[in-house]
Amino acid sequence: MFARQSFRLAQPIKNNLRYSTAKPSSSGPNGYLIFGLGAVGIAAAAYAYLEPRNKLDPKNSLSKAVGQTSAKASFTGGDQGWIDLKLGSVEVVNHNTKKLRFELPEQDDVSGLKVASAILTKKKGPQDEKPVIRPYTPINDEDQRGYLDLLVKVYPNGPMSEHLHSMNPGQRLSFKGPIPKYPLEANKHNHVALIAGGTGITPMWQIIRAIFNNPEDKTKVTLVFGNVTEQDILLKKELNELENTYPQRFRAFYVLDKPPPEWTQNKGHINKELLKTVLPEPKSENIKVFVCGPPGFYKAISGTKISPKDQGPLEGILKELGYSENQVFKF
Repeated sequence: MFARQSFRLAQPIKNNLRYSTAKPSSSGPNGYLIFGLGAVGIAAAAYAYLEPRNKLDPKNSLSKAVGQTSAKASFTGGDQGWIDLKLGSVEVVNHNTKKLRFELPEQDDVSGLKVASAILTKKKGPQDEKPVIRPYTPINDEDQRGYLDLLVKVYPNGPMSEHLHSMNPGQRLSFKGPIPKYPLEANKHNHVALIAGGTGITPMWQIIRAIFNNPEDKTKVTLVFGNVTEQDILLKKELNELENTYPQRFRAFYVLDKPPPEWTQNKGHINKELLKTVLPEPKSENIKVFVCGPPGFYKAISGTKISPKDQGPLEGILKELGYSENQVFKF
């Protein structure tokens, strides 16, 4: 089954903190905007899995045309060091997000990233005592030749995001990687659930692309995606296209803190009642739940990581719902 046999109307949840994906302010217990109280409405519906009605366009498949020469990876990890890439183009996505395309050293190069992995960025300005280093997950296919795309939301006083948003084509930025996160193979899990807040969607999009670009992969996917406003929903067009193409394998549930009057989906924050309703049950066979968002988001959903290599104990809503530590991965 997709999640539960049927979806039931979720009752208003009182006294829950709602964490936005905005940059932390100087006030509030976690330094993040606290969502107002609200109810989560879920339409009653049954959902059964069938084979997809349409297949992905072969040009988007991770398996490219037979006969294409193998590509060299720009990033090989280890002691390779930092590589400067030139910014090729900038696209404004919304009021606080840009897509930046960086050119790889050679036009026929691929990035070298695997699923799931990230890449480090580094900059050191005249006023910086030490370099600023931040991880990002590119949003283009791993076998795309010649460039990598970053989707970057700018945060006030965010040194790297402000720097990236100030860059013009022709300027350069230092990169290093790949940084392995979670090794994912086709059909490794029967069902994956992705719980994301804000730009936490980018590693989830990497997983989604890998699954649905591979015609041999039959993994089912549930996405729960929280944002402040409708304009903040990144990659919405692409997600809608996948949901329309694979309605029996992919479902997306959106939650807005500040929804427009005509919004018919979930309001407030991602809470226990919503996740209990739409996620695969903890007792389901061979499932994996991925979480990515700001610190307050992690604290509420899964508990925070201790370090990049230490997932820390499972806490929050997922623990309350009965999931085990080996069923959950925190990006």
